[in-house]
Amino acid sequence: MLYSIGALTLDTRPFSVDEMQRSTSADFADKPVMGGMIAREFMGEGEEKITLSGQLLPFKTGGLTELEMAHGFRRSGQKLPVLRGDGARLGWYVIDTITENHTDLMRDGVGFFVKHSISLTKVSPDGASPGIIVTILSLFGMLE
Repeated sequence: MLYSIGALTLDTRPFSVDEMQRSTSADFADKPVMGGMIAREFMGEGEEKITLSGQLLPFKTGGLTELEMAHGFRRSGQKLPVLRGDGARLGWYVIDTITENHTDLMRDGVGFFVKHSISLTKVSPDGASPGIIVTILSLFGMLE
């Protein structure tokens, strides 16, 4: 296994990826200072995105069923755990976009080669920030 997105397994066949791109960021608040450079206050982690790209050979090894499964996850907006092949848990993600490029079309309109790219964005597993929950519980005296 190279990667796992929920129940979807990406491996060398039938649904393969050969490239992974990850981008992360941090959020800062700009604070103007008279006579000096703008101060920046760290506000927390920003967005984290992963893009997995590869090529399918539907007439040789398959993979269209798995690609349609990924489209189903995208349509439903499910939060999915993402695992790397070495067992590292990357967190919970949603699928933002899927691009397909069919080349050398066969008689049924499906490409002999299908290049694909799946873009995911990291999300909180429960949809709420843990800091907010702790604050609300402390307001009611539940954390002592």
